[in-house]
Amino acid sequence: MDATTFGGLLGAFGGLAAAVVAFVGKRGENALNGYSSLTDNLQEERDRLDRQVAEKNAALAELAAQRAADQVEIARLRGLVIRLGGDLP
Repeated sequence: MDATTFGGLLGAFGGLAAAVVAFVGKRGENALNGYSSLTDNLQEERDRLDRQVAEKNAALAELAAQRAADQVEIARLRGLVIRLGGDLP
């Protein structure tokens, strides 16, 4: 095998190796982009769920305040019933 043929074969193998490296690199890039997209989606979902939890906590706090006000009103009405001579169950 002469030097020209050997050089041509080395060039061909080098080209194939470069193509394989480019292919693997592109796959890695696609995987990283996919992971980034997945991470972004998960963070958006987490933020949305955090907002929902905050809204539900605010609603629960409001209901707790209403319940406390209702308990005060019930106690006042029981006192009024007793003062007017009624019996409580």
